[in-house]
Amino acid sequence: MRWLQAAYDVSQRRACGQMQIITASFRYRHRRPDQAFLKMRLRELAASRVRYGYRRLHVLLKREGWEINAKRVYRLYQLEGLSLRLKKSKKRVSRLRVVQPAALSPNDRWSLDFMSDELGNGRRIRVLTVVDHFSRVSPVVEVDVSLSGSRVVEALGRAIAIYGWPKTLC
Repeated sequence: MRWLQAAYDVSQRRACGQMQIITASFRYRHRRPDQAFLKMRLRELAASRVRYGYRRLHVLLKREGWEINAKRVYRLYQLEGLSLRLKKSKKRVSRLRVVQPAALSPNDRWSLDFMSDELGNGRRIRVLTVVDHFSRVSPVVEVDVSLSGSRVVEALGRAIAIYGWPKTLC
C-alpha cells in the first residue's frame, strides 16, 4: 500500500480507495500485549509434564494466576510446535504366508466363515457359510440371531452326512 502512495504520490485515503480497502482496516494496530513470558512458561510446563496436552496446561496456567483463554493456549501450543509424545507402535515381525495348494477334487478343501448383518429393525443376524474350494458349492449356510459352537458342529455334521468328509477344513 505504501508503495502505491509513493509511486503515484497519492494520499492514504485515495490509495485505499483504489485498492478497495477500508482505511480503518489499513490503519489497524493490535493492542495485544507481548506474550513472550506466557510462551516461555507454556514451554517450561510442557517440557516438565510431557504427558499433558494443551487443556491440562491451560488448567495449570490458570492455577498460577494467568488470565488466559483455552483457545489462546491452544494457539500458542501450536505455534510453539508442542504436542504430546505419541508412543510408536512396535513393528510386528512379518512372516510369509504359505500358499495353499489348489483343490483338485470336490471335498478336497472346505473353508468356513462367519458374517454378520443388521436387519431393518436393528437386530443383528449371524451367517455361517462353508464353501468347497473346488466346486464352489456351499454345503452349509446357517443363518440365525446367534450361532453357538454346538450349532456349528450340528450344521457341519449335516453337511458331512450329505457331501462326505473334507480332506482339510480351513
